[in-house]
Amino acid sequence: MARRAALELKDGYYANLGIGIPTLVANYIPDGVDVTLQSENGMLGMGPFPYEGEEDPDLINAGKQTITELRRSSYFNSADSFAMIRGGHIDLSILGAMEISENGDIANWMIPGKMVKGMGGAMDLVAGVKRCIVTMDHTNRAGASKFLKACTLPLTGLNCIAMVITDLGVFEREENDRFRVSELAPDVTLDEVKAKTEADIIYT
Repeated sequence: MARRAALELKDGYYANLGIGIPTLVANYIPDGVDVTLQSENGMLGMGPFPYEGEEDPDLINAGKQTITELRRSSYFNSADSFAMIRGGHIDLSILGAMEISENGDIANWMIPGKMVKGMGGAMDLVAGVKRCIVTMDHTNRAGASKFLKACTLPLTGLNCIAMVITDLGVFEREENDRFRVSELAPDVTLDEVKAKTEADIIYT
């Protein structure tokens, strides 16, 4: 999923990677594509994950994972970081999700009754970034669809997701339109996607 999501990065992009699978996208940026990664905690120009033994505990991303810096990296406070996001200066955000609805709503920050870290920057990202993509497993641990007619969990944003990449395939939508199947993962059939998808999507 991370490898496929990395193909959505274009040369010259400023991009923000969410917690979980999206952080792995940094390892698959295509050759010849120059992307500047931004983090809500105040870093522009994040490098790849460090090798074991080379971690700097003071150098972390918004998910508190250790990262590396580049020659062009810069640092600033979180107010400036969110000004970049809210001002529309970030081209692409790749986020994880607990649920996605058929009209592009996203729920990715809490499950009622469970301890969570909080909203983080997700609400600002889905509102301020030019294009938002989600990477997630197609079903939850119980086998129920996470691609729903309507989200059941507290929402992060409305009508804001342009593409969903799951372990079953890639699903794209134009603004205010339905998602459609644009790619299937290896050895996955349309029948399997239909059986595991509650949302009303286009299969042709």
